[in-house]
Amino acid sequence: MEIALANMIGPALAVGLRVSGLMLFAPFFSHSVIPPRIKIALVIAITAVLYPVYSGRVATFSVAQWPALVGGEVLVGVAMGLSANAVIEAAQLAGQVLSVQMGYSLVNILDPNTQVENPVIAFFHQSVALLIFLSLGVHRWLLRSIAMSFDYLPPGTAILTPVLSRALLHEGAIVLELGMQIAAPVLAATLLADIVLGLLGKASPQMPLMLLGPAIKSMLGVVLLGITVSFWPRLFARYFSQSIAYTEQLLHLAR
Repeated sequence: MEIALANMIGPALAVGLRVSGLMLFAPFFSHSVIPPRIKIALVIAITAVLYPVYSGRVATFSVAQWPALVGGEVLVGVAMGLSANAVIEAAQLAGQVLSVQMGYSLVNILDPNTQVENPVIAFFHQSVALLIFLSLGVHRWLLRSIAMSFDYLPPGTAILTPVLSRALLHEGAIVLELGMQIAAPVLAATLLADIVLGLLGKASPQMPLMLLGPAIKSMLGVVLLGITVSFWPRLFARYFSQSIAYTEQLLHLAR
């Protein structure tokens, strides 16, 4: 009976840990607005659905091997969650940059997810990116990816290789790259406005550019931001597709 119980708990633990790692960092699922009890119930429900399908692929582990199993499965889930969350973080980074450039860096709002005050433009970027995430059904892509991950990487076989470590650190560069791409249209326009205002100030020092400059940059940034938002669904659809493909690469690197 003890052996049979251990054979049941081991596969359920492996599946549940991988799902839990994803829920810790994946967009929407990791949001603090969702009560912890709902998250726990969701993890249990997903585990109950996946367990009958993939339990037979989980090898038998002794109690001494469980720490390695726990670390490996949580690592796989966290890596998948971080890869998907890179797009949301990139949108927030773009908002941080534009908040300074447009003159809204002192206009802050409390982020309910982190309980930290963020510039209003950064909060706007993050909220719109999350809404696009839900409207495109990327949360369903993630659930499908976590299910398919058991085919790519059976439980208990994940290893933190040097190549995987470098790939996880590369996430920071991806966030910076995508953030600059999202902010590029408004950022370029406001920088050009700075140059033009600087030249006008040199040509006509009596012009009150210290008063007019911030207002001009602010209005220009808001107008261009409103225009670029209409292109975001297609842009973010490509980014989210790339992030899902990157999670599959991480799974192969963890072998």
